Amino acid sequence: MQDNEYKLIIGSHVKMAAPAYFFGSVAEALSFNANTLMFYTGAPQNAKRVPISACKIPQAIELMQNNGIKLENIICHAPYLINLGNIVNPYTFDSSLDLLIKEINRCAAFGCNILVLHPGSSLGLDKIECLDKLVLGLNKAIEATENDVVIAIETMAGKGNELGGNFDEIGYILRKITNKNRIGVCLDTCHIHDAGYDLGNFDEVLALFDKRIGLNYLKVLHINDSKNPIGAHKDRHENFGFGHIGFEKLINIVYHPLLNGIPKILESPYVDDKPPYKEEIKMIKEKMFDPNIFTKR
Repeated sequence: MQDNEYKLIIGSHVKMAAPAYFFGSVAEALSFNANTLMFYTGAPQNAKRVPISACKIPQAIELMQNNGIKLENIICHAPYLINLGNIVNPYTFDSSLDLLIKEINRCAAFGCNILVLHPGSSLGLDKIECLDKLVLGLNKAIEATENDVVIAIETMAGKGNELGGNFDEIGYILRKITNKNRIGVCLDTCHIHDAGYDLGNFDEVLALFDKRIGLNYLKVLHINDSKNPIGAHKDRHENFGFGHIGFEKLINIVYHPLLNGIPKILESPYVDDKPPYKEEIKMIKEKMFDPNIFTKR
């Protein structure tokens, strides 16, 4: 495949805040020279949400259309407090299900069709029981929402009692989802590196992903370096090329032919209290690592 045949869809996490809301999110992404973005429809740590009517969605869509960003490539991320795998507290399951249903519908109202979801925690209890409870909740949420939003389960680092810390657990979840058109996967490079997958042999990692899950379910990638060595189970992101994964491995992933046209999202730490994404996207597009890029601002 020639470089000019590769459809690079690259962006980052961006804010959505008053007063510009979604319009401001798109404007921020454009300032990074991105052609996609990921946002939360409200604070990820709680369930408080601004009414859809206040979010400046038509203005944001017009801004996208005028700048070549396709709405189909925009990614929503669900709140962190959703834990459908909780088998201890019925209230946690019920409140998580209610919030997920609301987030799916909000995602659809923004015109987006991919909602990334952390699979939750087992709280130290039997993982199969927790995974089955998670599946029950996902099936209920899908049945309760009449839209095409795909829930993309994020691969996790295996920190603590996290669910989804390996491909087998992700595959187990997907096999039990009734409506396969409404489920997918978000592959996070930092997370799978920290989970023990060797990204220096990425062809093998993808082959295993395909065997255990299915490449057809891969909807979005989080392209993050890691502050920790392989298998650390820590989940601490590092700036693109500056961590234990490194630039060459990450750039190989970004431009891998089997990942052509799949949105790729950066979630890197801020540098000197400023977002690093314009500089990181520049390096990615030029395929050239610059260890001093942040000092040139």
